[in-house]
Amino acid sequence: MPKPCAAGGFTLPEALLAALLVGLLALLGLGSASRELALARLESASRLVMLGLERGRDAALRQGRSCALSLTAAGWQEPQGSSLPACEGAALALGEGLREPGVTLSHNLPQAVRFTSNGLVIDGGTVLISTEGAELVRCVVVALPLGVTRLGRHGPGGCLPEATR
Repeated sequence: MPKPCAAGGFTLPEALLAALLVGLLALLGLGSASRELALARLESASRLVMLGLERGRDAALRQGRSCALSLTAAGWQEPQGSSLPACEGAALALGEGLREPGVTLSHNLPQAVRFTSNGLVIDGGTVLISTEGAELVRCVVVALPLGVTRLGRHGPGGCLPEATR
């Protein structure tokens, strides 16, 4: 007489344990992915701030005269009420950087950042960029007297340069 076969499959406790383990693994993956996405938004925004400065320099050189740009939460724009004309073709919307939810920009740049006819930045200051989901705070420093720009990370000692590898 053949033995009765047990039905194949999992018992209820085994199925619950498997579902719990799969859920925990999914949560770990989502947390890591959201952190990486926040860092990508931060990097994008900081590179666009640097790009705006370069576009202002290029526009001043191309025009052969001094010009100005303003940095707002929407990006680099033509300055309002500046004695200098806007840097033609240099306005840059920071659409996928600073307009993203959770990305914050603060700076002590003047309302109109001025560029000389030979491409130097006349005004100095620091731009801080942060985002929800990332502890890192990026900084862009415009140093005087030559308007040298540097991208770094904000820390206890101010804006620190990136470590070289």
